Amino acid sequence: MAGMTKPTWQRWLWLITIWGASVAALGVVSWLFRLLMHAAGLQS
Repeated sequence: MAGMTKPTWQRWLWLITIWGASVAALGVVSWLFRLLMHAAGLQS
């Protein structure tokens, strides 16, 4: 695999995809926390 570098646009696409997935996962976790807090009676 030495000397086989991927095109720049493909590397950027991977970076954006991984970043978007991590932001989405963080959003899901925060939504679950809000749901649990609401179920426990702690409303903001």
